Amino acid sequence: MSSAPAAAPTDLQRFRTIVIEGPIGVGKTTLARKLATHLGTDLLLEKAEDNPYLERFYGDMPGFAFQTQLFFLFQRVKQMQALAQPGMFSPGVVCDFLFAKDALFARLNLSDDEYRLYTQMYAQVEPQVGPPDLVIWLQASPATLMQRIRRRSNAMETRISDHYLQRLCDAYVEYFHAYDTAPVFAVGTEHFNPVDGDADFAILLERLAAFRGRREFFNSHVELHLS
Repeated sequence: MSSAPAAAPTDLQRFRTIVIEGPIGVGKTTLARKLATHLGTDLLLEKAEDNPYLERFYGDMPGFAFQTQLFFLFQRVKQMQALAQPGMFSPGVVCDFLFAKDALFARLNLSDDEYRLYTQMYAQVEPQVGPPDLVIWLQASPATLMQRIRRRSNAMETRISDHYLQRLCDAYVEYFHAYDTAPVFAVGTEHFNPVDGDADFAILLERLAAFRGRREFFNSHVELHLS
């Protein structure tokens, strides 16, 4: 007999749409599942496995970046449009992707000509997607991410290079430095594990409930408030 989800703290209920973000291997999907279960909300997951170009992209990034990016763009539009439908996700929703980060990957992976064409299409669909109430940005070093990627043994991801992970982490830092569409709670996960550790997950919930600013960074060793 399964137990009911723990009651959501009142201060977390104000975040109707919560997005978990961060680079490949940082634990977005696992934490999204755990948080949605705890809060009793719906769960909306990125369906990377449905992208028919993704495996070829990891083998030949310049050759398949544009096809991969466009598939993700329109897939994410369709998924996020569901949030605006009356009666959908009435108890709230936790997502493991931020729609706006699609442009981050486009700038990282596309050629200049491809990016100019992509931005025209992005500009047409972006107004259809509303902002979340909270973004939880998970961070880890490229070396740690590579260790986690290898542990989960996804055949496609074994082609990811250390260089690409470094570029991706740098792109996230640059992106969120300028991002001001929604509050951002950044979490360093090098020595703090809310994904697998129940005690750390409880600490994360407490910190989220107390979060009132626009930006904050937290890990178990160093705290930097950016509000």
